[in-house]
Amino acid sequence: MSLKFTKDHEWINLDGDIATVGVTAYALGQLGDLVFVEVPDEGRMLSKGDEAAVVESVKAASEVYAPVSGEVIEGNAGIADDPATVSGDPAEDGWFFKIRLSDPSELDDLMDEEEYDVYVESLD
Repeated sequence: MSLKFTKDHEWINLDGDIATVGVTAYALGQLGDLVFVEVPDEGRMLSKGDEAAVVESVKAASEVYAPVSGEVIEGNAGIADDPATVSGDPAEDGWFFKIRLSDPSELDDLMDEEEYDVYVESLD
């Protein structure tokens, strides 16, 4: 598996041509406690950069963008039912959706964990 990050604070964990997408702990720290999550429906086609999901917190509403293009093969209904799951475990049970990549070359534009950490430090 390969973990990558976007400048919009999404993480993507690749396993073959299937990617699991979620939001980073940094993003959750900025948002605060989540009160609502909407995930994409199975079968939805997304292009890189499309709005894929919505999160609302006590502080703000925000979008989760597709880090790559492809077809959504699963939305995490569990976080829609219990948004606190995302804050409690963003890298495991708190994922938003799984997508089958249509253009693996788009992964080249994403950051690895070290690059993402440097990027986040530059924001403070």
